Amino acid sequence: MIGQIFLDSVLKRFAYYKSLGDKTLAELNGEQLHWQPEGEPNSICLIVKHVSGNMHSRWTDFLTSDGEKPWRNRDVEFEEDKTSAEEIIKLWESGWKCMLDAIGALQPEDLEKTVYIRSEPHIVLDAINRQLSHIPYHVGQIVYIGKMIKKSDWKSLSIPKGQSQAFNQDMFGKKQQ
Repeated sequence: MIGQIFLDSVLKRFAYYKSLGDKTLAELNGEQLHWQPEGEPNSICLIVKHVSGNMHSRWTDFLTSDGEKPWRNRDVEFEEDKTSAEEIIKLWESGWKCMLDAIGALQPEDLEKTVYIRSEPHIVLDAINRQLSHIPYHVGQIVYIGKMIKKSDWKSLSIPKGQSQAFNQDMFGKKQQ
């Protein structure tokens, strides 16, 4: 039972982080997706390429092959190119689909199985937790760069500044009804 609760929780958490990335990407044009902050070598485009490459590598044949696939070229993920906004979105969506489909297919009894990432053994539960730290880390980068680009036009993805008390009152009011 706890295994299924864990898997459901993981899918819920990943859906939340995907939504943050989705909302950020929807606010930006192609030029903005390639913008690089001063001193930061990675644009949103490069981060999306990396996240998608990571997800495809880790989650393709998840239970039966090493999570670092021979066909993945991680270094290329960090090379700036002219990837269109449409292609960036396709990469984003395909990576998430690969990962979420693979997690959705897992059974609670799979959580104790061993998988390998770069020949290093991990139980499935730990491999999932690795992704649950790695992917949100990069989603945070995407959101932060998006916020830098949009400046005062940024639409808060959580509780807007100065509105915490009103938000909490609303939430507690809903709970009591």
